[in-house]
Amino acid sequence: MGCSSCASGGCSTSGCGSSGSCASGGCNRMNTFDWLVNMELPDADQIDIVEISFKNGVRKEFFRKPTFVDAITGDMVAVESTGGGYDIGRISLSGELVRLQMKKRRVKPTAVFPSVLRKANERDLERLQEARSSEKDTMIKARAIAAYLNLDMKVGEVEIQGDKRKATFYYTAEGRVDFRELIRIYAHDFKVKIEMRQIGARQESAIIGGLGPCGRELCCSTWLTDFKSVSTGAARYQNLAINQSKLSGQCGRLKCCLNFELNTYLDALKEFPKNVENLETLKGNAFLLKTDIFKRIMFFAYRKEFGALDVYPLSVDRVKEIAAMNRQGKKPEDLLVEGVEKSNRGKREKGSGDEFVDGAGSLELSQLEDKRRRNKKKNRGNERNQQSAAETNKDLQNQKKEQHPNNQNRPEQKNFQKDNQRHKKPKQNQPISDAGNPQSDNLEKNVDSNEQKMQKKHQHHHKNKKFNPQKKGGQNPNNEKKDNQ
Repeated sequence: MGCSSCASGGCSTSGCGSSGSCASGGCNRMNTFDWLVNMELPDADQIDIVEISFKNGVRKEFFRKPTFVDAITGDMVAVESTGGGYDIGRISLSGELVRLQMKKRRVKPTAVFPSVLRKANERDLERLQEARSSEKDTMIKARAIAAYLNLDMKVGEVEIQGDKRKATFYYTAEGRVDFRELIRIYAHDFKVKIEMRQIGARQESAIIGGLGPCGRELCCSTWLTDFKSVSTGAARYQNLAINQSKLSGQCGRLKCCLNFELNTYLDALKEFPKNVENLETLKGNAFLLKTDIFKRIMFFAYRKEFGALDVYPLSVDRVKEIAAMNRQGKKPEDLLVEGVEKSNRGKREKGSGDEFVDGAGSLELSQLEDKRRRNKKKNRGNERNQQSAAETNKDLQNQKKEQHPNNQNRPEQKNFQKDNQRHKKPKQNQPISDAGNPQSDNLEKNVDSNEQKMQKKHQHHHKNKKFNPQKKGGQNPNNEKKDNQ
């Protein structure tokens, strides 16, 4: 299938040769290439059964074609419907390939099949187009009704029959759903015969379609017709990490492609020894770290101090040799072979002067990421140490202040002295001395400021009267000072 935005110009494609302009909408499950249709081969046992596809491969069924119906592969025909009326579909297979397809699906040729009525005319195709255009609105309304009734189900696809007399709703649900009330509402709103068909999550993905993480269209919506069970054992045999988000497909189940290469891995694993998770040597016990299946290399490691590992790559033959020695009660001096693999490993670690060493390629991305993480942890540790040191210094300063004898109850004494100075007044008979004393000066200033405040208050309330502190019985400290002097 070609693309309209191709810059190369006239590209040619194999198969049907439509170059992306086929009316089916792309290479999906409906597109079956009948490679025997144009070949003039003598057919001793002709078959009158054809395979007809509905709605771009959503549903395929077998029908019996009468002799008076002149239709070949690719023609639109009107066929009988099991629920009454007729439906419109396209012939996808005919001839000998239908026999092979029936054998694959385990359908007996002696079974009863509905028949093909006629070739579809223009009126049939117009009604079919009207039915397809109304399916999206019908599905949205059907979902809203199911949500209103609080039913634990999801309507994934709606297929309206070619004569617009019947609608099939494909839905997914975890368990059984009581949709008797739902069918009554659907029949009342849509005015058609209702059929509910439950499908699985993989069938729903095959009907809806989409793109996989590989960038290609989903296998279940293009060429995959049967769904085999997939287990996590397939991922373990291929040394894949058990990560649910990466192993799951669009349907939420395990990817079907995990089974594609499983047999190749199983054949390669037959050469590997079993029960060799630990190998005993005079240097210590080594454990199996990982396995490279197609390179036939097994990585064993010794545990060092502080969790460090000393990794040794071993061939399968060497692992078998050490395992046989351990079964006999013997222990080799080291994992590597003396004089051969040990010298090669030393060259790889130290490096020779004649070889070129690429410094840029020696650092991997994982090593750089580990280094960044360690630096971040160090920075965080330094910040925490600085904060704890500052807090301890503050605590020590507060303890010193509390332990000092002059600092005990100092703020309360200061406030008490200030209050006494504000409310204290000089006596009449006691002469005021020490004119140069700063405490006496402060006392005089406080008294003068209090009298000025009182004068302003009385002036505000009694605008026509002047305030005289001597008439009210008050004493003028300035006059007293002059008399005393």
